[in-house]
Amino acid sequence: MMSIVNQFQEIPTTCISDTMQGLNNLDSAIQPLKGEYRVAGRAFTVKMPVGDNLVFLRAIREANPGDVLVVDAKGDTYRAIAGDFMVGMAQTLGIKGIVVDGVIRDIEGIKQLNFPVFCKGTTVAASGKAGRGELNVPISCGGATIHPGDMIVGDADGVVVVPQAMEQEVLDKSLEKLELDIKRAEKVAGKREEVIKYLEDFLSK
Repeated sequence: MMSIVNQFQEIPTTCISDTMQGLNNLDSAIQPLKGEYRVAGRAFTVKMPVGDNLVFLRAIREANPGDVLVVDAKGDTYRAIAGDFMVGMAQTLGIKGIVVDGVIRDIEGIKQLNFPVFCKGTTVAASGKAGRGELNVPISCGGATIHPGDMIVGDADGVVVVPQAMEQEVLDKSLEKLELDIKRAEKVAGKREEVIKYLEDFLSK
């Protein structure tokens, strides 16, 4: 049987978001560097002061393979939380992806890694390494509250967080909704009369 992480990996974020009434989405400015990137995994949270990324290096070392690093960088878009060297190390150690309320740099090098990074964009400025920050504590990232171990799912539409305490319920409802969406699409696809019937039934409610 597929693990719960792998099951979430197969569900569109839009479907998961609808199941949670759109309440657990990250800021829409946090986007994948490539549209084809998908990621699902447990959140390893990083609370990072603006412009100080030593704690991010600690996160790379302490996270488990399969984790998603979720970084609260306070939305700063001036200094990068990491470049291709640091991201490459994360990939080598088995980290599944990176989600950051902030920016990265060395964007072309990171794209060549084919490693899922979701962020607000790129910059040229590096961060310092004063050593402040916290790991595996509750954070706010992109306007959403995220606890260590929460399920993070990202794709071309953005990123959603599923609180760990309700992940099985959300998974079950998301799978049901996905099945209904597929059946609905198949019923009307390319069929003019079915489209008209669907619209009339929906609008008459």
